[in-house]
Amino acid sequence: MRKYMTLILIACAGLCGMMGMNIYNRAAIPQIKQQISANDQDMSLSLALFIIVQGTTPLLWSAIGEIKGRKYVYLTSLALFTIGCAAAATAKNVGVLISMRVLQALGGSAVLSASGAATLADIWDPKERGTKLGIYYSVPLVAPALGPILGGILTSAFSWRATFYFQVAMGSITWVAFLLLFKDTYRRERSTTYQTAVRRARIAAAAKRRLEAHEMKAVDTQNNPNTTAKEVSNRGNATPVVSTDDVKLTLADVNPFLPLIQVLRRKNNISIVILSSLMFGLSYSISYTAVRTLSVSPYHYDSLRVGFVLLSFGIGNIVGSIISGRYSDHKLAKRKASGSPSMLRFVRLESTKIFMLCLTPSVASYAWFAEKHLHIAAICVSLFAVGFTSIWVYTNTLAYLVDANVGRSSMAVATNSFFRGLTGFASAEVAVPIQNGIGDAGLYMIWAGLVVFTGLSLLLVEKKGTKWREEAEQDEQST
Repeated sequence: MRKYMTLILIACAGLCGMMGMNIYNRAAIPQIKQQISANDQDMSLSLALFIIVQGTTPLLWSAIGEIKGRKYVYLTSLALFTIGCAAAATAKNVGVLISMRVLQALGGSAVLSASGAATLADIWDPKERGTKLGIYYSVPLVAPALGPILGGILTSAFSWRATFYFQVAMGSITWVAFLLLFKDTYRRERSTTYQTAVRRARIAAAAKRRLEAHEMKAVDTQNNPNTTAKEVSNRGNATPVVSTDDVKLTLADVNPFLPLIQVLRRKNNISIVILSSLMFGLSYSISYTAVRTLSVSPYHYDSLRVGFVLLSFGIGNIVGSIISGRYSDHKLAKRKASGSPSMLRFVRLESTKIFMLCLTPSVASYAWFAEKHLHIAAICVSLFAVGFTSIWVYTNTLAYLVDANVGRSSMAVATNSFFRGLTGFASAEVAVPIQNGIGDAGLYMIWAGLVVFTGLSLLLVEKKGTKWREEAEQDEQST
């Protein structure tokens, strides 16, 4: 029961982070520009900084979690998120608004990107992990589906500030729930970061003992001429005993960039991170540019109607996330039952291949449907297809990343989030200029080509992933 409560809590916390990205939408921007004297560049900056901060700071939260535990990270990050929302709601100038959006992104990034998946890895076995990851990601995906609609309603009924007050309420309720109901899942004996710190402490203790023995040799030889050098030397050769309770981790022990390098030393991780990042960039690009496409001729939709159209993309995300996790767990159990347990972690990738093939035509269909301004039903169908297939690929590859990085799952997911944030930032910056230059068809045919590239990298991981991982493990042990 406690495990399911944990799943519900982290899913709801993830919803806070995603809602911060999606409720702040096109309906609110004209009001913000008018009331606090902002311009288009200010609004673009507030959106872009939110994406890049939310994507890159999980490395920091993951490091803090290794010192203080998961619960400390959740409570601190949710508090920052809530404070940022409250301050943004009362902002009188654009500088304060942008700064508080950054604080909001910093707070919302912990659960959404790194600590949440790591917590599931703490408490669920691999045979169930895919399903639980699918559920975990399906709840935050309510935000892209309903966030624009909710933002439009709140802005129309009250003002843009109401969207932030709504998030204050969400953050406060979630913070109290974590305080009262969440039990920390972090186990230091499973953490490679902690075990590295223990080894470092033992090496330091051995060096200290040798130094003390050297000093004692000089004293004993002077005070007791009968003491042999061998007796003194043996005092320094005893294996030092270091209690794990005496090992206290510091930021020096959990330097976030060292594990990042260790994660990226594995070629299979690099391929999966690139694939995952492009899935996020594609999803953000579609959500961002579809608003512009639907607001002009021949559609002329207002923000509320645009939100209802984008609901099809969000529903595709939610359905795909839930079904994909359950399906990959089913395939994993079937492989185990067949008596061929080898290559189990690659079952996640096998579950992805068919939908990777479906993703390319889904993206291409949206490209031409949007370019030719077909009936809105065709747009909705293509958006659902892209949402369903892209999240299917993302959920299963993330489950593989967690399974393939035992002991450093938090850092692996944080590394994934780091590059996902960079890709989201880049796609936000280039999507509109490319759309203006070559239209929806050109923009999303480029994305279709990138999907083909990532599909080939997925096949390469499936073929050579075991060899790459074993080589990386040997290198790590030798160093």
